[in-house]
Amino acid sequence: MAWDPGQYLRFADHRARPGVELMARIQHDEPELVVDLGCGPGNLTALLAERWPRARVVGVDSSVEMIEAARRDHPGIEWVVADIASWEPDQPVDVLYSNATLHWLDDHPRLVPLIRSWLRPSGGTAAIQMPDNWWAPTHRVPADILDEGTWPQKAVEALMRDRLSAPENYRRWLQPASVDQWRTTYYQELPGPDAVWNWVTGSLLRPVLTALGDEDRNRFAADCRQRYAEAYPHDADGTVLLPFSRLFMVAAG
Repeated sequence: MAWDPGQYLRFADHRARPGVELMARIQHDEPELVVDLGCGPGNLTALLAERWPRARVVGVDSSVEMIEAARRDHPGIEWVVADIASWEPDQPVDVLYSNATLHWLDDHPRLVPLIRSWLRPSGGTAAIQMPDNWWAPTHRVPADILDEGTWPQKAVEALMRDRLSAPENYRRWLQPASVDQWRTTYYQELPGPDAVWNWVTGSLLRPVLTALGDEDRNRFAADCRQRYAEAYPHDADGTVLLPFSRLFMVAAG
């Protein structure tokens, strides 16, 4: 599946805010290796490099398009095209940062302890944030459309469903590190008549749209747009208020 960095960055400020707030909760003075798992176009990785200018900073993402954009816009950082589920660092990690990425991957009972095992035994920190709004219309609308209608099976399977586990499970998987967890709901003001549609096509719906042919894609888009308009009405000034909840965790050894 090809990712579109331009579409993803249409809401760069909204997408970056949780990542910036996650970054602010990391307490580490002089890391040697900082890894951004699922770095996307590299805008947050660049902030990691600014915070720790003497560290080796590595951005990892499975999307060739995202890494190409990162290399173009943020030279001087080490960029790697790799599947997070099979990638491994070449030395202990001091700061492991992952913003809005791990929910794309299966098998968290295996994946999260694996990530923790990469940390430097003394002083390593993992900072993770994942969307936690699977019950919201942003996610329920496309799920209902695909489950109710006649669509190619590959499109039905392409929609990401809830992969998050209970917070206490993540705490257990990240131990023996000390784990701080919290949940935040952002009320984001989005402009334009198709604001929510434009938001989800930059992330959640990208795999579904890629799996559909032109006719099915147009039919799916029309139904989604209509249901999103009903679920998220516009205010008088033309904006839409989109509640978006996220789960955060910082594990410090």
